[in-house]
Amino acid sequence: MARLTQRKVSVNGVDCPVLEGGPAGSEGSEEAVVFVHGNPGSGRDWTDLAAQVAPFARVLAPDMPGFGRAAKPRDFNYTVEGYAIHLSALLHQLGIRRVHLVLHDFGGPWGIVWGTLEPYHLASITLCNTGLLPGYRWHVMGRLWRTPVVGELLLATQTRPAFRLAMRLANPRGLPREMVDRMYDEMDAGTKHAIRRLYRATGDPGGPMNTVASSLLRPLDLPALVVWGARDPYIPVRYAEIQRETFRRAKVAVLPDSGHWPFADNPQAVAGLVVPFLREQIEPQRSDRPAAA
Repeated sequence: MARLTQRKVSVNGVDCPVLEGGPAGSEGSEEAVVFVHGNPGSGRDWTDLAAQVAPFARVLAPDMPGFGRAAKPRDFNYTVEGYAIHLSALLHQLGIRRVHLVLHDFGGPWGIVWGTLEPYHLASITLCNTGLLPGYRWHVMGRLWRTPVVGELLLATQTRPAFRLAMRLANPRGLPREMVDRMYDEMDAGTKHAIRRLYRATGDPGGPMNTVASSLLRPLDLPALVVWGARDPYIPVRYAEIQRETFRRAKVAVLPDSGHWPFADNPQAVAGLVVPFLREQIEPQRSDRPAAA
């Protein structure tokens, strides 16, 4: 696996660490695989998978505002649209014009909305337990976080053992202890504020946004890969096949024993799907480009 490094990028005054890597000479490449985490999480969630893609592609895995080691300003626009706009500014700043998205959890709507804003920069999409979710209703934790006072109390009184248990229930195969403890340690007051703001601003995750985004993305006929842990308690596995309504060429793989973080609870299986898919998208493009004079 390739070695990744971290750089700090400031986007509109918001500092956000970015894990990056790639083959020699890829630092200025306008094409990149961009890994977007969800909640809870950070760019470091993707370290192992991104390191397996880095030998043949530029890879970027940012900490999004409010999460991980990114800045957590109280006045950031903690909405799906706000994160999509931040992602757009980040990619422009890094000179990325051809994007292969790899998305998880809330990274799904952030990345999908970005794709509707800049569709001709979107080259392929990989969805891990996320996507367009028509008719979706909030999971229990989401409903609690959305409830004033209850959400504040729940997040304020969360303990490490309780967090470990919740992660275990969401991932029957289990997640690496280091990853779970890092998530807990990163969930400081700023992240808890971001979670409440984000969930309360996302009123109807199964509503019209899905129809609008689908109508904008379907004509692009994008290469797509859908990887889903069947035992996800937050987003039902039936949504894996539903992604084909928008991404008609999608390859869909359901991992029967995995939970909400399949790339962490079954990393070999997920890498065995994602790495060849991305290689198919990137290497033919390189071979079609004229050789340097």
